[in-house]
Amino acid sequence: MSISSNLKEFCNNIKIDNFNEMETSFKEITKKLNNHYYDLHKDDKSNSYIVGSVGRNTAIKNTSDLDIIFNLPKSTYKKFDSYDSNGQSQLLQEVKKVLKNRYPKTDISGDGQVVVIEFSKYTVELVPAFLQNDNKFKYPDTHNGGSWKYTDPLSEQDECDNCNNESNNKYYDFCHIIRAWKNELGFSFSGLLIDTLVYNHFKKQDYYSEEEDYFKIFKELLCYLKNCDEEQSFWYAVGSNQKVYNNDCKFVKKAKESYDKITSSENDEEELNSVLKELLGSNYNKNKCEKVSNYSIYTFDNTEEFIYKKFPIDIKYNLILDCNVSQNGFRDNLLSHILKNNQYLKINKKLEFFIVSTDCPKPYEIYWKVRNVGPNAEKRNCIRGKILKSNNNFIKERTDFNGSHYVECYLIKNEVCVAKAHIDVPIYNF
Repeated sequence: MSISSNLKEFCNNIKIDNFNEMETSFKEITKKLNNHYYDLHKDDKSNSYIVGSVGRNTAIKNTSDLDIIFNLPKSTYKKFDSYDSNGQSQLLQEVKKVLKNRYPKTDISGDGQVVVIEFSKYTVELVPAFLQNDNKFKYPDTHNGGSWKYTDPLSEQDECDNCNNESNNKYYDFCHIIRAWKNELGFSFSGLLIDTLVYNHFKKQDYYSEEEDYFKIFKELLCYLKNCDEEQSFWYAVGSNQKVYNNDCKFVKKAKESYDKITSSENDEEELNSVLKELLGSNYNKNKCEKVSNYSIYTFDNTEEFIYKKFPIDIKYNLILDCNVSQNGFRDNLLSHILKNNQYLKINKKLEFFIVSTDCPKPYEIYWKVRNVGPNAEKRNCIRGKILKSNNNFIKERTDFNGSHYVECYLIKNEVCVAKAHIDVPIYNF
């Protein structure tokens, strides 16, 4: 199969797989709110809207967010708008209380702009709102004493659907591909910003209406992303033109690195497939047997584990690792500085890997993976690679033998991997 065909097959492999379960929750929540606010006892559809990535049809397999807007009666708006102080907060608390009656054993919180319902494997964020004549929604914001704000998700859905039609169903595929790429490399990149940037690029390219080569489109899309302004703090969202913020623009650097890897290997189809699997994950070319070029001369236990086999992956947060390198009689150094200077570690060093920072809110669980690579690891039957829960923000190791080893860390929240990071550990005792 061609690379383009592999990418098309990949799109089928990453389609959302838990919508039916989410839809059941959506209907139950809608029925409960309709019963309370409209005296509709069995209506599980009216007044409720699925929005966010699921509503825009751009969510993928293992998505862990379901965003809902529930349209409340005008009388409810008048009631809470008449409060002397922060009626918006009281509105959220009332909706929370109604839903707590339906889900008494489920963690439900109401703050900011949403009521959050923490189901196993996914989270529902419900916005109680009021539909306006222009199809926008007025919704509560509890910050700074409370205020009413506006959102326009229906126009976002309409424009995404229009782009998908104009592109002969390619737009959704590439919103999915970029999400999978983000999840595999492990960095924060909001769904609405992904959909907006893919839309902007497609519109400039006449929606790729006549182009069938998925590899060409992917390569050009990465080129577009790598050339985005790293200093730009916001973009105007597809359809609604609301501001979509991105504080660090990590996607620019990641797109440049990915583009360079692809262009350096595109003359060798086998190597290119390997690079794409590295960038997109196990669902790329998943049913193909990879050619093994070198066979180990040693017998060893293959103990390596993979995070995608343990938890769904839906990266929402950034995670940065580093390692303190020390040895008696020598000054301590950070592994990041050593790698930046293209240097290697030598044996007999003490290593302490630690989490430098994350924007993931607690609580979460911490898992670590230590992987030894190379002939020495195989000879010693010590490739390791198990994924172990520690809940410590550090682990201690030491440099024992040569090889291109690595360490990975994963943050697990509500049974979903929401952040991950990788750090190379090159050990060579020349």
